[in-house]
Amino acid sequence: MSSRLDDELSRLVSAGVLRQYQADSIRDAADAEIDAALADPGRPRPPQEPEGPESAEAEPLPVAGHTSALVEVLGYIGGALLLGAVALLTLANWGEMGRAARITTGSAAAVALLVSAVVLALLRRREQLSSALAALGCCVAGFATFVAIEGEAGRVVGVAVALALAAGGLWWLKEPSLLVATFGILAVGVLVITADVLTPDTGSAANSAGIAGTGFILVAFVFAMLGLVRDQVTSWSLAGAAMFSSSICWLVQERGEIMALAVGTAGPAALLVAYGRTRRSAYAVVGCSILLVIWPTALYQLTDNLAGVAIGLVVASAVLLLAVLMLSRRRSNE
Repeated sequence: MSSRLDDELSRLVSAGVLRQYQADSIRDAADAEIDAALADPGRPRPPQEPEGPESAEAEPLPVAGHTSALVEVLGYIGGALLLGAVALLTLANWGEMGRAARITTGSAAAVALLVSAVVLALLRRREQLSSALAALGCCVAGFATFVAIEGEAGRVVGVAVALALAAGGLWWLKEPSLLVATFGILAVGVLVITADVLTPDTGSAANSAGIAGTGFILVAFVFAMLGLVRDQVTSWSLAGAAMFSSSICWLVQERGEIMALAVGTAGPAALLVAYGRTRRSAYAVVGCSILLVIWPTALYQLTDNLAGVAIGLVVASAVLLLAVLMLSRRRSNE
């Protein structure tokens, strides 16, 4: 196989255009074609390079690709329909269902989703679908655990079960849907631990908000570390979302506006630096969105004056524009 094809396949996998198993299939097919041509010198060999743009455009897409995409879409629809059916059944009959029926319904849905995900993963086909089904299964399993145990202990144990399953799936699979599920489970875990474990019965909601804000900073740190070993764009974008959640919590906290500004600036600043280095648009979108929400809200709570908000936004704009000029000058010098 030519090194040019190998380099191009690696580039497409890195860019997310192809999955690794798809690139491996193309590479194996190319190797098989070359081996067949060497074994039969009289057999016409395919051209190594396309003869022109017309030939590349005229080549029809393989039917197998359409079939694979169709099966994957059907799998998504099937998982969504199963989850929707369980949700509708539960909501419509929750008051009439006994405890055993509730546990059975949640457990059956969780087992169906998780078993389907494991089978697809073992077959090494449609890894994205397998990851999505596993993400749904982890959340449903956590809910089923909460239903089985009930109360504060049920909420804590349910989050622990869902997080353990998501961590196992994240270690096994590498698709971003499990990262999103892990973020959602950790977010619920922060709220559950804050309300049921760390906040005393006599504590106020405002003081609890500060505890939750600290918890979301820890979640952001977790996803910053996950970005070193898993999908970096998704992990770091979710880390920014965790910083945004922390800022919102600090806005609820009594006299927490300064902390909200600090957290709501540190997260976007890190994302914008990452954008300057990698040119991943997700970093810029998430970072700017956080700034546009946190800065006006926090400044208004601090000053109770729209003029103060406008002045603060001008200062923030000047800082951002200066950062853009410095990054642009640095890249031009390189």
